[in-house]
Amino acid sequence: MTDQTNHIEKLTEERLAEGLSMLPEWSQNGDSIQRTFGFDDFIKSMGFVNAVAEKAESVQHHPDILVRYNKVTLTLSTHDAGGLSEKDLSFASDCDALFSI
Repeated sequence: MTDQTNHIEKLTEERLAEGLSMLPEWSQNGDSIQRTFGFDDFIKSMGFVNAVAEKAESVQHHPDILVRYNKVTLTLSTHDAGGLSEKDLSFASDCDALFSI
């Protein structure tokens, strides 16, 4: 017997386009969305990474994170959905809000 309570729906192309229109700095990269955030220095980059890590733990949705001195690239995908889900759009919005602080 399969537990369907944890099934996460993959976004339709239409819903993805709609969601990305609300997240103009994010772009689709295959089965993921991605954004690079720029900072004044490495310490500010790492502060952002730590804030993203805390948020990721609280919502149990963990991005791929690439740090290049003053740039942080986040890549989001929902492995359980086999691509992008509402969780990705929501977390992208959360990260944009963290960047604005």
